[in-house]
Amino acid sequence: MERYICIIVLLVCCLRAVRCYSSGKVTGTCDNMTPQHKKGAQQSPAPFSVTTDRFSFKEGDEIIVMLLAASTPFIGFMLQAREVGGSSPLGSFTVTSGEAQLLTCNGLPNSAVSHTSDSPKSSIQGIWRAPISGNLNSIQFSASFVKDYSTFWVGVRSSPVTYNIAAAPPTNSISITSTSSFASSSKLSNSSTGCGSTKVCFSQPLNCDPGVSPDCYFLSAMTSPGDTAVQLEMTGPSDGYIAIGFSDDQRMGNDDIYICGRDSGGLIRLQHAFSTGRKIPDILPLGNVSDVTSSVNNSIISCSFTTRNPISTQRSGGSSSLYYLMIVHGPSNNGIIGVHTGTFISDTKVDISSPQVVTSEKEPPIIKAHGSLMLIAWMTTGSLGMIIARYLKGVAKGKHYFGKDVWFLAHVSLMTLTVAATIIAFILAFSEVGGWSGGAHPVLGCIVMILAFFQPIAAMFRCGPHHHWRFLFNWSHALNAVAIKVLAVAAIFTGLSYFSTSEDSWLLKVMGGFVGWEATLYILLELHMRWKLNDKHGVVTAGLVFPWKYSLFGGTTCWNWLVMKIC
Repeated sequence: MERYICIIVLLVCCLRAVRCYSSGKVTGTCDNMTPQHKKGAQQSPAPFSVTTDRFSFKEGDEIIVMLLAASTPFIGFMLQAREVGGSSPLGSFTVTSGEAQLLTCNGLPNSAVSHTSDSPKSSIQGIWRAPISGNLNSIQFSASFVKDYSTFWVGVRSSPVTYNIAAAPPTNSISITSTSSFASSSKLSNSSTGCGSTKVCFSQPLNCDPGVSPDCYFLSAMTSPGDTAVQLEMTGPSDGYIAIGFSDDQRMGNDDIYICGRDSGGLIRLQHAFSTGRKIPDILPLGNVSDVTSSVNNSIISCSFTTRNPISTQRSGGSSSLYYLMIVHGPSNNGIIGVHTGTFISDTKVDISSPQVVTSEKEPPIIKAHGSLMLIAWMTTGSLGMIIARYLKGVAKGKHYFGKDVWFLAHVSLMTLTVAATIIAFILAFSEVGGWSGGAHPVLGCIVMILAFFQPIAAMFRCGPHHHWRFLFNWSHALNAVAIKVLAVAAIFTGLSYFSTSEDSWLLKVMGGFVGWEATLYILLELHMRWKLNDKHGVVTAGLVFPWKYSLFGGTTCWNWLVMKIC
């Protein structure tokens, strides 16, 4: 019995120890920062790095520290700031990610950062604050990385950060005072001059000139033979930010990004970032970037700069020279970018050292199918179903099939097709995008889907034609149909605006003409129906003809009731 008790106690202790380490509560390793895995640390170069956004500091300064994985993720880590050659933690950290937590080492609160779980991580960001007093010296950030239980690295260090009472500002972003016009910044050209001959250009609408059109989103890249420097320009209308990205594919995630946007003070700031998925990208040190200029004029944000940073994505590791180009824009709040409301992606991979004019991505077939189904549903079958129920009941009067009026069968068949097409289009869009894309279009689409889904369900539970509460169904059914129609048309317009790449917006104009024609048809049919009812049931009152027996939904209308009262 005692043997079993000992085994159970031993298992409990082991399980507790494993659980503790995976949760990052590793204060017992504060001194040597070595995981207690009963294995030796790797001696080979670590596939991870520690970077900072500045190379000097003074009392009370804040430094952004990044832990980055080059090709393989890490599951555990520990980070401290120490004097160069020292062994004790210094200063304090703050973290914003749920993947990191603060530890107390050597009695100093928040002096270390570690993981919260053993989930794979490609990057971690922490903010270190220097002490406000004391004898400060140059520091280094030291980290341990755990790839798996038996594979880990200790003592992965950043470049030294020099203590300097007149420390330089951070290098992860550069902020230039907003100017009143493009002309005030000599380096900020942002024009289509040289596109295809001396530089790569990508714009929306296609071939637009940002110096002429205020609605032009523009990206250009230019290189020089034998030089690794790339001159990049970006501009476009936005209330928050615009950003350019280099990606291995045409989806967001694992992208090298430069953001040009407003900071908390309203100034335009350039930032370097890396996207890890559908969330706010991780801010990186700006690195080897120079000649930065920026401008904002009538909500048109522009940035121009030269970078010698290698373009790097997680999958390519910087070895590829071909990338898809991206331009996105969206709002920001106190310097923090929000979900982008517009995205433009090149249709092919591009070598930015080869001057060319890049065209935008052709819409995926699934998105085309989504748009086609919505057009068929709410500009064809839905419209015909509503017209038949409202104006064509008497065309096949007296003819029945399966005990139902012909108009009713036609109406039900068309509206069933409409709802089915809406559901399929809804599923296709979400399956392709894989999430919420932002903007008014998905909101309108979801409302249309909900209302369209419940419309036939409510019709199945309607009361009889002669029931005294029937007018409630008639009104609600008709008003809901009108609401769906209006919202569906609005959703179609917002959807087409995403894909209208021409400067004259001919796609939206054609849709506007289609809607105008349909509205005219409704008006003519309504006037014709009222004329026929006036001719059949009209009464003359004070020289005017009013169809007082006519009922819009089966009973006396409010209009006729009002006229009879006045007369």
